[in-house]
Amino acid sequence: MGERFSWWENNRHAANSCPIFVTRLPELLDRPNYYSQKLQLPVIKKDLSIVQWSGELLDFKSVDSTVLQLVCKRVDKAFERFIIGDSSGKRSGKPRFKTEASFKTMTFATANNEWIKLTRKNWLYIRLPKLGMFKVRMHRPILDGFILKQVSITKKADGWYAQIVLEDITIPSQTTELIPSWVNSIGIDAVLQGDNYLATSEGEKLPSLKPLRKNQAKLDRISTKRNRRKRGSKSRRKLAKREAKQHQKIARSRKDFQYKTAHEIVRTGKKFFFYEDLNLKGLTRRNKTKQDENGSYLPNGQSAKSGLNKSWADGAFGQFFEILQRIAEKAGAVAISQKPQYSSMILSYRNEVIFTDCSIREYWDEQNTLMVDRDINAAVNLKRLGLGIFPSIKRRSGKIDIVGTMDDSTTKEILHTLKKGCWKPTLTASGKCRSMSRAKSRKTSELTISRKLGNR
Repeated sequence: MGERFSWWENNRHAANSCPIFVTRLPELLDRPNYYSQKLQLPVIKKDLSIVQWSGELLDFKSVDSTVLQLVCKRVDKAFERFIIGDSSGKRSGKPRFKTEASFKTMTFATANNEWIKLTRKNWLYIRLPKLGMFKVRMHRPILDGFILKQVSITKKADGWYAQIVLEDITIPSQTTELIPSWVNSIGIDAVLQGDNYLATSEGEKLPSLKPLRKNQAKLDRISTKRNRRKRGSKSRRKLAKREAKQHQKIARSRKDFQYKTAHEIVRTGKKFFFYEDLNLKGLTRRNKTKQDENGSYLPNGQSAKSGLNKSWADGAFGQFFEILQRIAEKAGAVAISQKPQYSSMILSYRNEVIFTDCSIREYWDEQNTLMVDRDINAAVNLKRLGLGIFPSIKRRSGKIDIVGTMDDSTTKEILHTLKKGCWKPTLTASGKCRSMSRAKSRKTSELTISRKLGNR
């Protein structure tokens, strides 16, 4: 890391600091890269290395070469993101020096089947270079024909874990091409309203777990108690470990819920899953500050936005859609992201702008005697986007102009889908909705409407 910082500081100048007439340019140094730094590892391993800030002696002979090469790879990627940027040109911040606590994973990239010495019913005995023999509990058996390719050892809050990568070249890859249609596809909309997590184009709403919200009080008690302890004390480290276990429990319960939800969606038998491509970084961005003439800061709604940001983080939709892609691929299906612009505003079977505000959660269509849910309507529009039958939207003079029509067969399919899971109001003598029933009321909360239908 220090070598790269030296190269960066000695080989750059500001654009306005160069003189007009230059007689001699300084000699540029060779840029350190992954391969040049990897060649230095054998020299470092010959003798003990001294840590400058602590004076500690480190013996790198006791560490496997592939683990040390992984450190060079991490440094190379960090500087590449800092200098060059990603595919879209966005650059990351300046890399920082990491402590030993930042390196919690050791990856052995040259693993083979000879490393496995013994396999029993639920246990695996594996010998790792420079570390020796380890007894590992298996959560699933290793089938015959698989080749060991890589082993990673990770330290977590409750112990050490081994991740084993296997390969079987005899498994054929999927070569059949699927064509999306209205029958074999489904749209999925992310919901952050009430106790709902997802809405599908089949008229269903799946419930949310909210693990962070449910464990927030317990987590706050541990954090408050930890912050009261003296830094570096034994009691503070003990509470920090307890807090890490609580965070681990929340993360594991969330991931378990997401896997179960993904399997439930894939079991519908569909071959195409169209979900919205959320800009989670933009959705969780802080509000811009507001100042008056005197420079005093004005309320900008960040207090309420902080709670919304926490709900987005608790939902972890980015992680869920990655899990859905993997589960769908194993089942021979495909999960495809779609740009969700205007998908939640336009009525799916009439191409009209109805849901102009996020506060409008339902729309009563008196012509079709149908109560349209905003989230289910958005899921249907995502399905239309995936099938290429969504109209093109243009903004002209601040107004939304919808270009395109829809055939009658698609309209009938959408109305049939919405009526399967729609709310059906029962009118009283005074013209108000007395009660509501739903054909598919599984895992959804009851709703009572007391407003007049004319207000819808």
